[in-house]
Amino acid sequence: MKLHPTERWADIGELRMRFLDWGGGGEPVLALHGLASSGHWYDLIAPRLHDRFRIIAPDQRGHGQTTQATTGYDWQSLAGDAAGLLEHLELGPVPVLGHSWGCNVGINLAARFSDRVSRLVMIDGGTAGGRSDSGETWEDVRARIRPRDVSGTREQFLDRLRQQLWFCWNDEIERIVQTMVREDEEGQIQDILKPENHLQVMKAMFEEPTSTVWPEVRCPVLLAPAGPRPENAGTERAQVKEERVAATVAGLSDARARWIPETVHDIGYDKPDELASVIREFLSG
Repeated sequence: MKLHPTERWADIGELRMRFLDWGGGGEPVLALHGLASSGHWYDLIAPRLHDRFRIIAPDQRGHGQTTQATTGYDWQSLAGDAAGLLEHLELGPVPVLGHSWGCNVGINLAARFSDRVSRLVMIDGGTAGGRSDSGETWEDVRARIRPRDVSGTREQFLDRLRQQLWFCWNDEIERIVQTMVREDEEGQIQDILKPENHLQVMKAMFEEPTSTVWPEVRCPVLLAPAGPRPENAGTERAQVKEERVAATVAGLSDARARWIPETVHDIGYDKPDELASVIREFLSG
């Protein structure tokens, strides 16, 4: 029997925030999705944790059905949104999950609102650098930033994803990915996250990399990075990722890594059982 979340709403500052609540009597856990995603990213994970945890997954600012705010994509505001939801629900400290960009929000939540976070799980994210020693400026980075390709009709959009995720594609994933996009007046698919807001997010990631708040994070942290599929093993990109994960573990006061082998960035689509098992073990420890 499939478990479906309850759709709920909260007024958090200027936001009308929509969040999914899987309910149950378990320990509440805040689950933060990645960039240009939605709370539905956790649809395959939450049921696998339901016997022990109550997963609460908001659509973050500018995403899903939450208010399309024109500003506030800096870490203080984003972490404040999450802290505001926990305050609204009278929760905290709670474990926090983050996927991809959601890891950055989660680690800033742990650093800036430490009384709200008991543990943090960073799912394939939160380790990328910002400013580098190369002398690259924000204008340099901005010139080469390109949002993901979501052009074309709905069927064209889905066809691309079917090809990319051929090894795990199913009806549930097809439903989930469509919660992250909209169809415009001409029948073309667009990200719900607007390009100008995407740019604000990228600027925050460049100017304030997660390493700037590492000293303020006191809770236990688990990194759950995606190990490369065989065709990508041993590449320069895989090596850089290993180095960044190791640097993040070393830079935090209480952190460890548990790799999910031979998978992709969206681990929750490809290996939900393995990911849920790793999360359960860490949060129950």
